[in-house]
Amino acid sequence: MTAARALAQWAHGHRATPDDLALAERALADTVAVALAARAHPLRSIAASLPDAARWAAMAHVLDFDDLHTDTTTHISVVTVPAVLASGGDARAYLAGAGVMARLGTMLGWGHYAAGWHATCTAGAPAAAVAAGTALGLDVDGLATAMALAVPAAGGGQEAFGTHGKALQVGFAAEAGVRAARLARAGATADPRVLDAWLERVGGKPAADFPAAPAVPGGLAVKLFPCCYAMQRPIAALREVREQVRGEVTAVHVATPAGTVHPLIHDRPATGLEGKFSLPYAVAAALLDDYPGFASFTDEAVRRPGARELIERVHVERLPGETSTLLDGHVTLRIGLAGGGEVRTELSLPPGAPQRPPSEGDLRAKAVACGADVPALLDGLTWSGAAHVLRTHFPHQGQEA
Repeated sequence: MTAARALAQWAHGHRATPDDLALAERALADTVAVALAARAHPLRSIAASLPDAARWAAMAHVLDFDDLHTDTTTHISVVTVPAVLASGGDARAYLAGAGVMARLGTMLGWGHYAAGWHATCTAGAPAAAVAAGTALGLDVDGLATAMALAVPAAGGGQEAFGTHGKALQVGFAAEAGVRAARLARAGATADPRVLDAWLERVGGKPAADFPAAPAVPGGLAVKLFPCCYAMQRPIAALREVREQVRGEVTAVHVATPAGTVHPLIHDRPATGLEGKFSLPYAVAAALLDDYPGFASFTDEAVRRPGARELIERVHVERLPGETSTLLDGHVTLRIGLAGGGEVRTELSLPPGAPQRPPSEGDLRAKAVACGADVPALLDGLTWSGAAHVLRTHFPHQGQEA
């Protein structure tokens, strides 16, 4: 039994529960909302010539506001939702692809991510093949073949973080899955064993035995701030004590397990995109801004003198120890004040985490932040309706908006 066939059997045989379907509908709304939030982003015109799945996935990921599977450090929905919509699928196809991505990400493990792979892309390409393949009606053999055909595109490195490359390589993974599914439907052949061999080469552990339910074990985290998930916890922790921080901040000491800030590779960010992957800037934005939203992650915001000064006063202590997710342990912050005072805070779970799910108010506030028209567009949104919304707002080059 190859991993590809075992995953294909699971995907083909999965029967959605009410909880699964609720997760799928929330994922659809979240992905469409964060894509719409990027309508004015420069990447929109850059990516206009890309196929639907690649274009939509890139636009839904460029602001880094999309959901995350914390157990595998993969952005499941931003890959699988566009693959499903580009293939005419629905919640069942999404859950098939999302479930495969969660299980494949588990096989890859934390070591794969820590080695510098962008797991959203590596796990994403075969998962997108399952999502699209399910939408296209492939059987078990067809799904296994589609995953094998997607393996050549299962790459992506973390060096892209803080550039357009991060969103674009996510788009490439989504499109690769759609392409692989279409080729499998057309009769292309491939050896499913290639997935097992690839897993071993990139540090994973192939498995044919994994949880049958729920569709996405552990659930999905919803971001409430438009930046890397590794910044959600320190920002949330600082917001809890921001009103206590009075006067000049002389120093900020951040102590956190080293692995939980692994993706934060820009200590001295120079652009808004780099600011989304900077722990010192997370501290600055949380202290300076009433709400660290889109306005906090522009080039101008990152370069403002107050932020530059605060960044230089942040000391990060990366605590040793094994890491399995970005939410291991807790973050502790000590804010030193002029005159010798100090404010201390710590946090384990940020709002929006699967164990601390967002409220309806949180979700509505996020939708409003993504655009004044977004709540109305999300109201009663269907899968076919979502494809129409994305085609309307992100037309292919040469297509009328």
